[in-house]
Amino acid sequence: MTLATTARTGPAAPGRGLDALFAPRAVAVVGASDDQSKYGNWISVQALRMSGERPVHLVNRRGGPVLGRPAYRSLAEVPGPVDLVVIAVPAAGFEAAVEEALAAGARAIVGITAGFGELGADGKAREAALAERVRRAGAVLLGPNCLGVLDSTSGLYLASNPLPAGPVGLISQSGNMALELSAFLTGRGLGFSRFASLGNQADLNAADLVRAYAAHDGTELIAVYCEDFGDGRAFVAAASDAVAAGKPVVLLTVGSSAASVRGAKSHTGALTSDTSVIDAACRAAGVDRVNSPREMADLLAALHRYGPAPARRVAVLADGGGHASVACDVAEACGLSVPEFAPATADALRAGLPPSAGVGNPVDLAGAGEQDIASFTRTLDTLLADPGTDSVLVTGYFGGYGTYGEELAAREIATARDMGASVRRHGRPVVVHTMCADSAAADALRAQGVPVFDAVEDAARTLGMLARRATAPVGGARSVPARAPVDAPQPVSAAPADEPKPTPATPADAPRPTPPSPPVTDDGYWSARELIRSAGVAFPPAHLVRTAEEAAAASRAIGGPVVLKALGLLHKSDSGGVALGLRDEDAVRAAHADMARRLDPPGFCVEAMADLGGGVELIVGVRRDVRFGPVAMVGLGGVATEVLRDVVFALAPVAPAHARTILGELRAAALLRGVRGRPAVDLDALAAAVATVTEVAAAHPEIAELEVNPLLATADGCLGLDARIVLEH
Repeated sequence: MTLATTARTGPAAPGRGLDALFAPRAVAVVGASDDQSKYGNWISVQALRMSGERPVHLVNRRGGPVLGRPAYRSLAEVPGPVDLVVIAVPAAGFEAAVEEALAAGARAIVGITAGFGELGADGKAREAALAERVRRAGAVLLGPNCLGVLDSTSGLYLASNPLPAGPVGLISQSGNMALELSAFLTGRGLGFSRFASLGNQADLNAADLVRAYAAHDGTELIAVYCEDFGDGRAFVAAASDAVAAGKPVVLLTVGSSAASVRGAKSHTGALTSDTSVIDAACRAAGVDRVNSPREMADLLAALHRYGPAPARRVAVLADGGGHASVACDVAEACGLSVPEFAPATADALRAGLPPSAGVGNPVDLAGAGEQDIASFTRTLDTLLADPGTDSVLVTGYFGGYGTYGEELAAREIATARDMGASVRRHGRPVVVHTMCADSAAADALRAQGVPVFDAVEDAARTLGMLARRATAPVGGARSVPARAPVDAPQPVSAAPADEPKPTPATPADAPRPTPPSPPVTDDGYWSARELIRSAGVAFPPAHLVRTAEEAAAASRAIGGPVVLKALGLLHKSDSGGVALGLRDEDAVRAAHADMARRLDPPGFCVEAMADLGGGVELIVGVRRDVRFGPVAMVGLGGVATEVLRDVVFALAPVAPAHARTILGELRAAALLRGVRGRPAVDLDALAAAVATVTEVAAAHPEIAELEVNPLLATADGCLGLDARIVLEH
């Protein structure tokens, strides 16, 4: 996953429109060629397919015929206006070609030419200057270093390869990925309404194209393969709007390496990966993330067929015990539930099947297929009518019975059609796994719109993706100003820090107004705790001290056991910079002397010792990602944070209602609700504290990482026990 941000000095598509890109009145290909090894040839061949739709002008500086058509030596020779210009010339001549296109009145430019931002800083500067020139002219630029554009609804063919028409709008940074997805979609009866190759995104980026596709009547689903999101928050906003408009967005991306967190200095940074950030972004936007082109095609086909229908409670229908058992295990591994049928459903199944059939879920036809192939339809119809069933997974030999003779083959094909009719009638998701996926009966199912798979794990995974998207909460991501206001931290002094009341829960997902504050310039522990405490998260009473006598006096003022913390250390516990449970002044003096000798810190903090009994320690952190901005992490905290790695991520800031949702997704969520005699924690106070920490971090762009660990949640509220800040360099 590249971490480069897209250089843009102004908005791209908003306010300019993309009609000239996807539905131009006339087009020109600059760099048209007879050489079949060049993009200028490939694009020109495709462009000439639409000569009946609009004027197509080929431009080659040598002139003469190209592909049997007269070619102009420059755009200035082209008669009439040209809305869209595709440029496929060497990099040295690209800027001049762009100027010529703008002079000819082009409102959209597609830059096939490579050799810009992908080569380094100089190339980035060149393409940034080009993009600014295009924007000043009121035009748009796709690329450079892209593979073209296509719109099957307007008859536009300006990509290097032909692509099938259909309801899917594709945005891709990889031509090969587009071609592979095309092959998979063709096998599923789908194709593309639009295709745009992102290239270097000097001007138009993924967010701009998602917005254009969402407004396009011919696009029903949006598929994105993206390696560099540029402005990640803009992508989230555009995708969220598309999903809200009823157009699912399916994302394939790459990047699970630790490169983006190399040098992370907090637990939050160490646990945050490219994958966790992108998952948080997808969650916020309601985007479905997939892992391969085939998985993308499977989900797109299922979404096109079944839409947002629920799928979690699955009935398994098999014609053999082995397939039935394996399918149940695979389904549950994909997050599906295989519940036992209600007695009424079991009775209805039993009435139409042999006595040896299994009717408890899974359903095992136990040889009924050979004797009565229509039992597949009757059984499927019963399962789809069951109110406790969301979806059906058919697995086994269906499609192979036709090999036993012509009569059975004909009945099997008729049964496949009847099964398709049952699926349409009930409108619930059905997927079929068969050992004979290339059979005539399997083709008949596909023709009815029923997804057919040659591996049961693919069938179950597709249902699992449908189930997750039907139940997954859409996150509470919202845009924030560059420096949203928060309460000012208290000045560092030897005075005690009064403990505020825990922040009450906010009843809605709206940001809470806060007064302005200056940027954070100090990354010490005291500054971190006071920044968060002043925003409303409670911390124990504390004093900032230097000498042993000041520490002893502070412990006497606090009363009871105290904690001594050495300042100036990022990970105080790992360095031996924390002494717990100091019960008298002598113990405080001794701990101070030991730390002063070993660590020579610039100062110390004396805090009241919190009672950990009956509480749950959590971590709440925020790390600023170069593409997606602040990303929040909530998980089981304390010393177990990096060992257990029980964490959930979300784009920050999160509102209290969203905080409650992600807290409930922790593996240890049962601890928060109370187990084995332990009281439940105050979830309202905990959610409010999580929201406050994320709001503080999101409001301060100078903070790279902010963390409270542990945050002690109890039945009476929340208490921050440690905090740290890492500032941007």
